[in-house]
Order: sequence, then structure tokens, then C-alpha cells
Amino acid sequence: MKAVIAENLVKTYNKGAVKALDGLNLDVEEGTVLGVLGPNGAGKTTTVRILATLLSPDSGNATVAGIDVLKHPDEVRKLIGLSGQYAAVDETLTGWDNLIMFGRLYHLSAKATKQRAIELLEQFALSDAAKRPIKTYSGGMRRRLDLAASLIIRPKVLFLDEPTTGLDPRGRQDMWGVIDDLVKSGVTLLLTTQYLEEADHLADEIAVIDHGKVIARGTSDSLKKQVGGERLEIVVENEHLEVVKDIVARVSGSAINIDEGLRQVSAPVTTGSKALIEAAKMLDEKGIHPLDIGLKRPSLDDVFLSLTGHVAEEKKEEEVLVNKGRRRGK
Repeated sequence: MKAVIAENLVKTYNKGAVKALDGLNLDVEEGTVLGVLGPNGAGKTTTVRILATLLSPDSGNATVAGIDVLKHPDEVRKLIGLSGQYAAVDETLTGWDNLIMFGRLYHLSAKATKQRAIELLEQFALSDAAKRPIKTYSGGMRRRLDLAASLIIRPKVLFLDEPTTGLDPRGRQDMWGVIDDLVKSGVTLLLTTQYLEEADHLADEIAVIDHGKVIARGTSDSLKKQVGGERLEIVVENEHLEVVKDIVARVSGSAINIDEGLRQVSAPVTTGSKALIEAAKMLDEKGIHPLDIGLKRPSLDDVFLSLTGHVAEEKKEEEVLVNKGRRRGK
């Protein structure tokens, strides 16, 4: 069963001059995680806001848990949780008071709200900081509290819009652990992200969007294969480039790329570390000591360059336009 369905969603801003969504289609199977991967400006946040009933499309249809988000938004809101790019918590209140506030906003009873707050603070390792004002929390703690607030009603479907934005590597890893636990509990999750490694770790499938359209969909491995999987890269002194080219060709069996400026020889490989070990052994036999040698996995830019012909540039137009629309009450 499909927990989320979006069909031909179109959304424009600035009187139609900017098209944030251009006939977007996607769906999420119940109990699975769909990672929506794309740069800023691709349409990720607009998609989430439409599915979460915060924004209306110009055209198209969408359902969440079988309920039409345009016809019955109040019913949809009873079943979903949402955590945006920035923690939507009141800094002047404590962690405990924030969760109590969210519970009452969802019309939970006082008893149920207090019990749920205790459970969530423990689940997200925030019990010791429960009585502290949010302004004393670290960025990672704020993100965890924001996620906890989105779970106050035990949602069937959870939307996470770039949940690790602004976190350091340690904070990102901690948040991944929290999300992993949620997935194990059976929550259906739509996750937007700019990080291929994040989608790789968390998602069952990935939908790549650009300019408001889904341009590719599949598992992380299938998307990486579109850009050649892993690449063996060796940097040596210029006089060794031709010899190293022959070595890499033997190991790879694929087309070889030489960048004389970087003094680098590279090629796609399918055997991973085995290819790296074989190349290192051959270099040693030739008495060549590389300046650098290693395997490179595809990055977000590699995927986008392969699929669209351009890199995943940092673009802010969508966020700015959406915020303008919200200030105008649209």
C-alpha cells in the first residue's frame, strides 16, 4: 500500500516566473523510507510542504495515508509528523515545556501529554536537559527535541526536511541513529537531503529531483552505478604517468582518464579494495611510489553531473520564495 502519493504537482512563485515543481510524481510504500535527494532549489521543501498541508499546489493531486491533502487537510494533520530544516522550538521554554505545548496543540489530554513527553525525552536522550531552556541546548539537542515534538502523536507518516542541516559530523551521526530507531518502529518516512551518504544510510529508495521533477529513482547502489561506481585514483610524478596508465588499465579494464595538471590517473573499478591492492602491488614492483592512491565513491555532484549535466549547485531561490509566500499569508 502507498502511504504517500504525489501526482503531477506543479507550484510556481513570482506570478509564474519561477517553477518550483514542474509535474512532480513520487510515492512511498507504507513502512519504508524514501530519500528525496537534490540541491537547494530543486523543489524538495515545496514538495514536503504540500504533502504536509502547509502549501497548496497550483495543480496536481496528493494523498497521505489514503487521504486527499487538499480536500481533507485536517484529517491528514492528525496522522503526520513534520520536522523542518530548522528546529521549530521556543528557545525561551524548557525542553519539557516545549513538548507539553506541542501535546496540547495536538489536543492530547494533560495526562497523555505528560506521559508522552517523558517517553520522548528518554528516547532522545534529553531527560537530563528537560528543565533547561532551549537556548542552552546545542544544535544537535535542538534537532533531537524538534524531532521528538514531531512524534508527539505517534504519526503514521513522518516528513523530515533535511534533518541534519547545520549539524557537525558527530551530530549528524547521532541523528542518523535516532532516525534508524524510528524506521525500525514501522514509521513511513519521507526524508529530503542534499547528502548522498545520508540517503545511502537511511533510505530504502532514493528519488533524485532537479528543477521540480523526479529525474531518477532507485536504490543508492543503482544510482551510483549510473556514474560508474567506485573509481581508482592514483597521483604520481609526471614521468610515471604512462606506466601508471598501463597499470590502471590492467586493473580496471575500463576507459582511463589522465589529468596531467593534477598528475592523476583514474578509472572505474568493480572490485573495490581488491583493485586498489593489485594496483599498489604493481606500483611497488615498478619501483613507483605514488603521491596519493585511493578509491573514490560517487559524490552528490557526480550523480547530478551524470544525470543532469550540471553539478548540484547551492541555490536558495526556492527557500526565499517560499518564505515570501508564507509572510504574505499564501
